[in-house]
Amino acid sequence: MRAVSTPRSLAALLARLRRDPRRWGAWLALAALVLGTGWVAGGWAQRHETEQRLAALRSAQELHALGLRGVIGKYGYLPAVVARQPAVRALLAQPGNPVLRDRVDEDLAEISRRADALAVYVMDPAGNALAASNAGTPESFVGRNYARRPYFTRALQGGTGLFYGVGLTTGHPGLFVAEAIRDQGQVRGVVIVKLSLDKVAATWARATDPVLLRDEHGVAFLATYPDWRYHTTRPLTPGDATALRDSEAYGHGAVLAPMPWDVRPATPAGAFVLHTRIGGRAHSFLALDQTLPDYGWTLTVMTDRDEILQVRDQAWAMAALLMALLVMAGLYWRLRERRYAEQRSARRELEQRVADRTRELQDAQAFRHAMEESLLVGMRARDMDGRIIYVNRALCQMTGYEPEELLGKRPPYPYWHPDDMEKHWSDSNASLAGRAERSGFESRVRHKAGHDVITRVYTAPLIDADGVQQGWMSSVVDITEQTCAEERQRAQEAQLQRAARLASLGEMASTLAHELNQPLMALSNFAAAAQALAEGGPPGLLVQSLQDIRAQAQRASEIVRRIRGMVRQGSGLAERFEVAEWVETVLAWLKPEIQARRVRIVLQLPPGLPALLADRVLAEQLLLNLVLNALQALDGQPPARRRIELSARVAGGRLVFSVADHGPGIAPEHAQRLFDPFFTTKADGLGLGLKICRSIAEAHGGALSWHPRPGGGAVFEFSLPLAP
Repeated sequence: MRAVSTPRSLAALLARLRRDPRRWGAWLALAALVLGTGWVAGGWAQRHETEQRLAALRSAQELHALGLRGVIGKYGYLPAVVARQPAVRALLAQPGNPVLRDRVDEDLAEISRRADALAVYVMDPAGNALAASNAGTPESFVGRNYARRPYFTRALQGGTGLFYGVGLTTGHPGLFVAEAIRDQGQVRGVVIVKLSLDKVAATWARATDPVLLRDEHGVAFLATYPDWRYHTTRPLTPGDATALRDSEAYGHGAVLAPMPWDVRPATPAGAFVLHTRIGGRAHSFLALDQTLPDYGWTLTVMTDRDEILQVRDQAWAMAALLMALLVMAGLYWRLRERRYAEQRSARRELEQRVADRTRELQDAQAFRHAMEESLLVGMRARDMDGRIIYVNRALCQMTGYEPEELLGKRPPYPYWHPDDMEKHWSDSNASLAGRAERSGFESRVRHKAGHDVITRVYTAPLIDADGVQQGWMSSVVDITEQTCAEERQRAQEAQLQRAARLASLGEMASTLAHELNQPLMALSNFAAAAQALAEGGPPGLLVQSLQDIRAQAQRASEIVRRIRGMVRQGSGLAERFEVAEWVETVLAWLKPEIQARRVRIVLQLPPGLPALLADRVLAEQLLLNLVLNALQALDGQPPARRRIELSARVAGGRLVFSVADHGPGIAPEHAQRLFDPFFTTKADGLGLGLKICRSIAEAHGGALSWHPRPGGGAVFEFSLPLAP
């Protein structure tokens, strides 16, 4: 086979097509088949890559949401602790006492420093700041009125005020957490803690994919790109504009410009595509929203959509290449069949047919050579000794060498990679000996310009018209881009696995931090209160603070001991305690959650209940989990149904305790699997809560069961042993 062909094939092909118009239909059908197959392959690749990116976005959503909840939950107890300070209550009773104000200023400054908060301050019911951790500084809050801020009004209404905005005094943004100070059912004042989300913003700024957090008015206040902050993601309604203007959430007279986005819906439902410019360059992102109902925020995560389109384009190219190979093989087979037919009919009209056959062979050779030269697949023919006798244009472009630099060369060939010489010799000898793998082999070659090219080589015998093998024909496919794509895919899969591990580790760490942080921070604040009382406070309050310190220290020790006991599969120690005290302790821990959700707790405890004899820490965990599940079941319910009923009765020598909610109840398809491990209907749950509760009840010789509540909701019942 020669490296240079005659130029008559295309003209002959066009002449045949003019003589027989029906051939146009066949070629058009073939072209439609190639385009249709490529289109389907590209669409499938795009959908598959989109699904993978959406799965990664959902994992990223869970991770970012977990981080936000961890930061906010870390300080959820702090307003309640400050509200219990005797000096704070005394200042609310005597707001004009300068000695009390100075003392509270010092206490708040110490609490702010220990809790790493931006500021802690106390306000009277009219919204006037009486004391603050930054008193005595140019940015002091003392004497200023913040009655128009939303966190203050929400706290006065009985809930926990949660608000992100720019400080009216300092001009610095932060997250404000507020809670009312009550005395005998009346609001005496409000405690506010201002927190910084700068660490979250710094983490997002280093993220590869953009992240955005916006408030209930659609204003973005945290984002990966600083240019996106304080822009609106949707047109402001008159109510939104009024609320932002009155609260001065983002500064006095701030003008919130629309986000420079072009948003379009995408498949599946919930996802969307946005086009924007970053740093002067156009970008396209696939985005997904997640609402955070506890805070009234919406979290948006994004990924680069151009990479998805690149995967689609690569699939189109590979499909076109495959179809081109199939077309070439079909045409080659058809030409061979035609040649054999001409040979059989040569006996009848030898001279005429010889001339016609010669012309047909020349046309076929030229046509085949033109096709081979137009292929993206490299073609190389070698004789039985390994000498190169033919190369096409694609192979020359793949290696960087001209045909005259390759024709006649024996191994080692100029494009062999110097670091893989031993492998090249082994593959070449195997091919020349007829031992080449039918599935081909991978080979790294060195381009004449110096860069590496990854190829896959397929070798087959080269048979002449007489059926005699004249050498070997090799097809060389450039798979450099495919190899890089596979490496990127593996890297993405590893990143997804790492994100899943981080999400699980973060949830476990958040749980342990929540359990231990509460008693430890309470210890610190009770100690500060005791120190203040020791300097001249009432002895009774000093004794109470010291007792609280001791109780919290014992609880922290019990939590650590129980965790170690659960790891070692050991059993706890039973102790005697009163039912009312047990219930009161658990409800005190859940007070912030109960107030935040505006849920009413109805206690139905008959008088004279005997004491319990059980592992108190595990019993508290059992009741806490069930009440917390009931609180979460009431999300989205009208105020009249936000009620949880706790009742107890004695039956069979045991205490039977019931937790009833007025929520939507449990779906029939979930009832059979309710206590199965790892079964959950919550987006961020592990599915272990009810399983652990049942294990605690059974460890005390009892049981945990449930049944529907008449009128809607669910009732969970468990039993614990009574003291003799």
